[in-house]
Amino acid sequence: MATAGNDSFIAEGMTPPQRILFPPEKICMVWQQRQSAGAGLRNVGNTCFLNAVLQCLTYTPPLANYLLSRQHSQACRQQGFCMMCIMEAHVNKVLRSVSAILPLAVLRAFRFIGEHFQLGREEDAHDFLCCTVNAMQRACLSASNDLDISSQSTTIVHQIFGGFLRSRVICFSCKA
Repeated sequence: MATAGNDSFIAEGMTPPQRILFPPEKICMVWQQRQSAGAGLRNVGNTCFLNAVLQCLTYTPPLANYLLSRQHSQACRQQGFCMMCIMEAHVNKVLRSVSAILPLAVLRAFRFIGEHFQLGREEDAHDFLCCTVNAMQRACLSASNDLDISSQSTTIVHQIFGGFLRSRVICFSCKA
């Protein structure tokens, strides 16, 4: 993969993005401010999977740096459920608190994150992580219509968590 300018988005065999939603040079992979451990999260009956995922996302430096800057909410025009706005409020609250908190906004949005999730039931942390990251990606794309697949990969969420799988099948007989 190339590393300069728009080329950083172009993997072999892919077309360049028509539009860059978040410039890769603005992503800071290390903490911009020194962070002490923030608030813990209260478990309210089978929410340990949710708390584990939220803690991992909260302490992922490039995501936390972006969310702490409040860039998303300042520009967000999404009505109703917006996972990026929810995560931005959550990360800012956790990292500025010292006592344990209840992640109420995330709990209220539970069914929007994944319609198959049910409060009070044990759920899979990996499944919840995937659904949460997907919901954040959808939030980043909500203001943009008709983006090509390469442009969709230029959100901050995709640049931190995304990737592409590519496989090649070669026939042993004809080598095609």
